[in-house]
Amino acid sequence: MRLTLHTFLTLDGVLQAPGGPDEDRDGDFPYGGWSFPYGDQDFGVAVSGWFEHASAFLLGRKTYEIFNGYWPQVTDPDNPVAGKLNALPKYVASTTLASADWRNSRLLGGDVAAEVARLKELPGDELQVHGSGELAQTLIAHDLIDEYRLLYFPVHLGPGKKLFRDGAKAAALRLISTSATRAGVIIASYAPAGPPRHGSYALPSQS
Repeated sequence: MRLTLHTFLTLDGVLQAPGGPDEDRDGDFPYGGWSFPYGDQDFGVAVSGWFEHASAFLLGRKTYEIFNGYWPQVTDPDNPVAGKLNALPKYVASTTLASADWRNSRLLGGDVAAEVARLKELPGDELQVHGSGELAQTLIAHDLIDEYRLLYFPVHLGPGKKLFRDGAKAAALRLISTSATRAGVIIASYAPAGPPRHGSYALPSQS
């Protein structure tokens, strides 16, 4: 399976608590729910399209608990997101959960990077990560992401958790596709492209 990462980001790179005020209050974060005003029809079509390609899900603890608190209650068989999340395998990276009781859920062992590498060897289309910021940073550090699907919302916040933390390994990305919703969300897909390249716009000195 290909591992695809789906992340909501502000223009200054914040990924914390996009969906609601109580989603993640770490650090007394005051802006929870910042993505909500931009959830128009274009946005819904894009997200639903991604779920069509899901064969399994890989989630961090917080995202798993948020999803588990909502999606099992959505029983509409025509809901493209609920149908996939409720039916497909869900792998949970957590050192604190004792069990994962949502249907078809399994906790990963202690070596998350090794476990995920093994999951990627399984047959299927996409192993999808949604949200799960701390898990995403681990996947970035171990070069396990095959495609980044980054949704940039037209807002900047200042404080908050970031996708690319200080000290992350430098790397280049190659743009695969881009689109924009009428509400102003830019959706950009990238593939890893090796180490960053360097150069200079300065003209060579004349001798």
